[in-house]
Amino acid sequence: MSLVEAARALPAVNASLNALATILLVYGWAAIRRGDVRTHRKAMVAAFGVSTLFLACYLSYHAVVGHVPFAGQGMARRVYFTILISHILLAVAVPVLAISMFALAWRGRFDAHRRLGRIALPIWLYVSVTGVVIYLMLYHLFPGAVPVPVAG
Repeated sequence: MSLVEAARALPAVNASLNALATILLVYGWAAIRRGDVRTHRKAMVAAFGVSTLFLACYLSYHAVVGHVPFAGQGMARRVYFTILISHILLAVAVPVLAISMFALAWRGRFDAHRRLGRIALPIWLYVSVTGVVIYLMLYHLFPGAVPVPVAG
């Protein structure tokens, strides 16, 4: 099996990692709402780990396979690119927000951690959920796009 053939499985892996991150984020949020700090901590560390693994797989996929153009037309294309652009812009913020959240918790600054969490959690959830939506639109609802190979 070639590297390109192996990499073609990564979009499904990436969507699964995004879905798992979503579940972990909601689970962690629910735990802290119940006052279960230990479960919250474990869930959020796991969500960060899953999101980090996602990023590694995502970058690997695009380094090997290249860009995959969207095949949908009309309204579907407008919806796809609206979701994609908002997803990309907010995805850039997630690592900064997540690391900031960890730093605040580590330092025991839980009031600041809580305040930032009210911003970070919805953004991280949006990015995770829209990652799955983008995958479904690109590979299942409007399949047929041929990857544009990486120049090399």
